[in-house]
Amino acid sequence: MTKRKDETGGTPEPGAGPPADAPERYVLRLYVTGMTPRSTQAFAAIKALCEEHLQGCYDLEVIDIYQHPQLAKDEQIIAVPTLVKKLPTPLRRLIGDLSDTEKVLLGLDLRRKT
Repeated sequence: MTKRKDETGGTPEPGAGPPADAPERYVLRLYVTGMTPRSTQAFAAIKALCEEHLQGCYDLEVIDIYQHPQLAKDEQIIAVPTLVKKLPTPLRRLIGDLSDTEKVLLGLDLRRKT
């Protein structure tokens, strides 16, 4: 995998701000190691989750640490795959293949612990 950015949603009209009831924009980075099964599984899981729960309200950047080791170092990534939620705050890190949807939703603050 190479570094790529997947931006969803339309382009806002020039000069138009977001509507008052617009959901927060999520900025996510997924750090992976090439095309390994865990990396591709993590990407598929987070992509599906974002499309279901954050449709049009997220930016997902996939970073292959083999191709961009400095980005992983700067972000202090010690295990992969790792998903970093940059926005909205607080910053969160989720490690693993992201297959446990409930834990990922909790980690992204999309579900409240009951």
